[in-house]
Amino acid sequence: MKKGTLIIIAIVAVVAIGILWGVGVYNKLVNGEENVSNAWSQVENVYKRRADLIPQLVATVQGAANYEKGTLTEVIEARAKATSVQVDANNLTEENVAQFQKAQDNLTGALSRGLNVIVERYPELTATKGFQDLQVQLEGTENRIATERAKFNDAVAEYNKSLRRFPNNIVAGISGFQKKGYFTAPEGSDEPVKVEFDF
Repeated sequence: MKKGTLIIIAIVAVVAIGILWGVGVYNKLVNGEENVSNAWSQVENVYKRRADLIPQLVATVQGAANYEKGTLTEVIEARAKATSVQVDANNLTEENVAQFQKAQDNLTGALSRGLNVIVERYPELTATKGFQDLQVQLEGTENRIATERAKFNDAVAEYNKSLRRFPNNIVAGISGFQKKGYFTAPEGSDEPVKVEFDF
């Protein structure tokens, strides 16, 4: 064989290997992005479940206690705000995830405060089966939320690491893949909880 033919064959082989490598990296990034989208949909599912339980809680409280309108107004308003914040799985930037998280954290706080006020004012309500069932469902949902958020963060970490590794970052930059945002701990969660007994 001629030297020129060998050089052409070598160049073609290098280009073919480069293309195959690029396709492999691209497909890996697509898989990672799909894993993040799937994890995000699970997060949305458990938050929706919690939002769907709130009207049942309000109805139970209204039916079983001498309902004070202001007690759950904050919960109802926070639910409306939390359900209005929608983030597209294709646009999970740090800012969008933080905005979604803030709305959900506001609902968590309002729900927690609302339940504490209700339990303090209406201790007989806690004895009703409907209220107890809802409390158990809300507690289970909060646990699911924590689990799904952790799974989402794991999927984001794997995707972001793959995205930033060399030489994957070259293919990612050319193909337009973007870093995804994480869920973070709410502000003040690093401070110790203040326990007070009011006797």
